[in-house]
Amino acid sequence: MPGRQIPRSFLRDARYQLTGLRSDQDGNIAVMMAFLLPILAGGLGLGFEASNWYLQTRAMQNAADSAAMAAAANGSSSYDIEAKAIAAQYGFVDGASNVKVAASNAATCPAGGNTCYSVTISSVTPLYLSQVIGYQGDTVVNGANQKLLTSAAIAQQTIIKQPICLLALSQSGSSLRTNGAPNSNFTGCSVMSNSTATCNGSNLNANYGLAHGTNNGCGNNQQSNIPLVADPFYALHTNIPSNTCSSYPQETKRGSNWSGGTSLSGLKTYSGNVQFCGDVQLTGDVVINTPDNVNGATLVIENGQLDLNGHTLSTADGSAVTIIFSGTSGSYAHYPTDTANNGVLNIQAPSGGNFPGVAIYQDPLLTSGVNVTYSGNNPSWDITGLVYLPNADVQISGDVGQSKYGADCFVMVAGSILINGTSNIYAQSPNGAGCQLAGLNMPSATITGRAKLVY
Repeated sequence: MPGRQIPRSFLRDARYQLTGLRSDQDGNIAVMMAFLLPILAGGLGLGFEASNWYLQTRAMQNAADSAAMAAAANGSSSYDIEAKAIAAQYGFVDGASNVKVAASNAATCPAGGNTCYSVTISSVTPLYLSQVIGYQGDTVVNGANQKLLTSAAIAQQTIIKQPICLLALSQSGSSLRTNGAPNSNFTGCSVMSNSTATCNGSNLNANYGLAHGTNNGCGNNQQSNIPLVADPFYALHTNIPSNTCSSYPQETKRGSNWSGGTSLSGLKTYSGNVQFCGDVQLTGDVVINTPDNVNGATLVIENGQLDLNGHTLSTADGSAVTIIFSGTSGSYAHYPTDTANNGVLNIQAPSGGNFPGVAIYQDPLLTSGVNVTYSGNNPSWDITGLVYLPNADVQISGDVGQSKYGADCFVMVAGSILINGTSNIYAQSPNGAGCQLAGLNMPSATITGRAKLVY
């Protein structure tokens, strides 16, 4: 009715109800959860998915590490095939299930250069609850948002310089061969052929048998496709004294005797360079005495042989000599001979001077009269140091022993080398220790060691 007032009791009850409603908090959490639930669900989903991404990436990293190591250890043109095969063993097959495996042999190395091997593995995984909070991934596959996962590894070959005590320089045929030779013992060093190596009857008991071509049975550890070894002693020919000879008297046989050339016998004291023109023949045992065994003496035989004639040529205790065969080539014999058999060449090389560690040096400019057939008694070789015959075809059918006063170091560098029968070449100290004492910087081949991860 107009002008009728609301009862005070009604107002009082209404105020009481409103005050109660304001202070009543029942259901507030439910309201808040209604707003927060999508965010919480997305956060939990992202956490679970991120954990899955981490585990998958970790598995991919293990695969990439192993694949890169395998590629570096392979080192050949098929490195990428091996890398992908290793990745497949971990369950990551290139081209399957959106997996990609990429390998390179020209990766940048952390220490510089671009000779490292790298492997990168990538794959995708679908998104689930992480999309609730707006994460849309970083790639699209078949119209669906996906997460791209990537792992990479870089490995490097380790390079080992392997000392060589038998080096065949010729790059044609099989320049290092054995037929029989069961006693030859190259323990402590390795053998190398710049072409093919073929060992029948004995592997020479070398630490490594190495060949630029194919290795057929040489060495305890046999490797092929080794980089060529350049002639490490060629440059020494510039240290050969100038040839001042005007004639080259040669030995001639008269009845059962030989004459001509230069005759030597007894104790000979030499120092520096001593030149002989034409053949040199021993008429008795010769002992060479030099001021020391560091510089020793250098005997240069121009266009001639060294005929031991059944006698012994030796270096005294504390003395050393390098015997050089040089000249203008021709039909001369440019090497040690023994027309009477049973001669002995017992010498040690100087440890310093112009020919450090070199016992016999055949001028690399000589191309004829250089081939050597050594049967063990024409003469016998007891040598400490290098025997350098770079253009010679060498056949060894006898024993090679250590010199009386020298270290255990025998190194031969020749055009080609054939070791026959029961030939026995004495063993060397491990890692060329004997040749270090002899002053010889041994030739070495580059071989691949174990691969290592660098990233």
